[in-house]
Amino acid sequence: MVEGQETATRLRRIRHFALDLDGTLYRGTRLFDVTLPFLDQLRRLGIGYTFLTNNTSLSKADYVVKLRQLGIDAAADDIATAADTTIAYLRDKLPHVQSIAVLGTPSLCGEFERAGFDVTWNAPQAVVVGFDTTLSYDRLCRAAHWITAGLPFVATHPDLVCPTDEPTVLVDCGAICACLSAATGRRPVVLGKPEPSMLLDICRRHGLEPGEMAMVGDRIYTDIAMALRAGVFSVLVLSGEAKSEEAARMDRPPDLVVQDVGELGTRLERGRLY
Repeated sequence: MVEGQETATRLRRIRHFALDLDGTLYRGTRLFDVTLPFLDQLRRLGIGYTFLTNNTSLSKADYVVKLRQLGIDAAADDIATAADTTIAYLRDKLPHVQSIAVLGTPSLCGEFERAGFDVTWNAPQAVVVGFDTTLSYDRLCRAAHWITAGLPFVATHPDLVCPTDEPTVLVDCGAICACLSAATGRRPVVLGKPEPSMLLDICRRHGLEPGEMAMVGDRIYTDIAMALRAGVFSVLVLSGEAKSEEAARMDRPPDLVVQDVGELGTRLERGRLY
């Protein structure tokens, strides 16, 4: 793990943060106390940021509403989701696909429709699975049918569960795909974090080198793995899923481990003063 002066040197290079949402800035419906001061600090220091999430149950418009309800000022252009990566994959790798069967919320289906895809269960050309909080047994079985028939099988992201502050377990895209794989014998192409394309696209959009960006998140197997693959500075916050002992056992640990984004802000300020 990078420490001390070297950390401060690398932090001084950072011009843009990719910020995970659930578990990093809030948990469920509870905004962390340190979040708004941290975002204010980034603006004061002239450091940009993009909100980045694997959660495809909401559209970008939905996220704008949610963030504003939490007190975070955001626009659709400030948000990157795994749906963006999935749309890019379909266009680049499966250009013949115009119609898709989607295991996803109406919001996710709307994202694909706005991108020009026909969302249908009637003779689709591919099956896309997201975080479907509206999942029904009938649609699950129909997805399995089309996957068994040999259609491309695409997962928007690998997360098994979604963080929540409620007394329940939110079964996420990865777990739904595990069910489908058990039923069909096929595994999906998995997009979203930890695929580095999400971060590299933000770099291109803002004219940044990877060394000028940092990824901040609470999950080792998505957020930190993506940062390592993309070659950007990785920051693990312990306000969500990961524990410090898990990071310590990694062959390639995060560049920085902090309790929350408040501590990151303190380290960032300290780095600017060195």
